[in-house]
Amino acid sequence: MTSPHTAADKANILSEALPYIQRFYDKTIVVKYGGNAMTERHLMEAFAKDVVLLKLVGMNPVVVHGGGPQIADLLKKIGKQSDFIQGMRVTDEETLDVVEMVLGGLVNQDIVTLINKFGGKAVGLTGKDGNFIHAKKMLVPSKEKTDEMLDIGQVGEITGIDPQIIQHLDAGDFIPVIAPLGADAEGNAYNINADVAAGKIAGVLKAEKAIFLTNIPGVLDKQGQLLTGLTPREVEDLIADGTISGGMIPKVGYAVDAVNSGVKTAHIIDGRVEHALLLEVLTPEGVGTLIKRA
Repeated sequence: MTSPHTAADKANILSEALPYIQRFYDKTIVVKYGGNAMTERHLMEAFAKDVVLLKLVGMNPVVVHGGGPQIADLLKKIGKQSDFIQGMRVTDEETLDVVEMVLGGLVNQDIVTLINKFGGKAVGLTGKDGNFIHAKKMLVPSKEKTDEMLDIGQVGEITGIDPQIIQHLDAGDFIPVIAPLGADAEGNAYNINADVAAGKIAGVLKAEKAIFLTNIPGVLDKQGQLLTGLTPREVEDLIADGTISGGMIPKVGYAVDAVNSGVKTAHIIDGRVEHALLLEVLTPEGVGTLIKRA
């Protein structure tokens, strides 16, 4: 297919990206990969190319992925029903086996293979490898009884992260691709929310950016216009006045938590846009909502 851009157009585009390449050279960029970008083939390939390009121009991308739809599909195939409490999958031992198989195996290796196909050096791992992500069982407050905590199985909350393995991979020009699984001191495995894992990893690595790919354009005002350049305080105000509501609240919360933990900027971007990652990192316009320190 013939490109609509002339050679001069392409040269100008590359030239305009130069200040961003210089600014983010040798900086760590943690990307939470999920949504449509992870299930539609042309978006998957565009994402893989974006990651490889960021690495080739001197940045250090770290990919943390989810796999909810793929887990649900496999559970359905084996006749296992997915139950959720307050948006979190109840994870008994049988479900955890499926989660580990899908996240640590199928999905992780698909992403690794695709990045490597386009010239990257991706390495897949889970939070259990090298005692990377330390976790404990998560208990969820009951909505019916204020003093009761609910056990939802092998779902974990992060208690600590040892970044050594990621730092070694970055130093060797590898691209880490991380499945959000963790373990406790006794070796018990836990399924961990990928957004939470990405934000925590970004904080420990003191990343330049934490980028969350979603199926939405970003934070919108009450007129449906995209908001960007928000501070955590402004996000609080938008939640208080109802501009940010429902399922958007936790998404923004993960981004704010990342910024509060030391990440310079967090981004909620539309993974349905082809090459969304490059558009957000290498252009002034971006393709989503940027949240920055006050």
